[in-house]
Amino acid sequence: METMHAAGRRTLPPVPRAGRGRTGNAEAATERLTPEPLAARTPSAEEVAPESDAAQQFVARLRSAAADFATAAGAESAVVREAVPPARHRRSRCRVVLRYADDTEADVTFLGPAGEPGSPSRHGFDRQIRRWLGDGQRRDDAWLVPDPDAPDGVAVDVSAWVAAS
Repeated sequence: METMHAAGRRTLPPVPRAGRGRTGNAEAATERLTPEPLAARTPSAEEVAPESDAAQQFVARLRSAAADFATAAGAESAVVREAVPPARHRRSRCRVVLRYADDTEADVTFLGPAGEPGSPSRHGFDRQIRRWLGDGQRRDDAWLVPDPDAPDGVAVDVSAWVAAS
């Protein structure tokens, strides 16, 4: 068989194929094709990066706070549409859609601090969002920032709101 790539043509050795008349060890073939148990595929604690684990916990905490967000806002329900953990180069984000009893919706994007998702200051992001929602959802230029990814083009910088409160 011949193949082309950036360095030119290359001839590959033929792929061995099982013949019809061959006898083989069927048990060994079956053993190779049987998927390994789930426990064997689950990465060990040493293989999971601590940053990844903290980021997953951060996202799970925001998603599980949806009912608390609805209660704080006086809404019937809330859905966390987007939850992005902070990173050294990126701020944390949370997009919440609130549905009220009269079937109106409010789609609000929140920005939090940048940094490590597991650090103590990042644990308060969901609490800051609940406080802002419960405080009447006031909008002020001091803590509203342009955000092209937000549905209305503006995000609430809860860090700036806390500092101004």
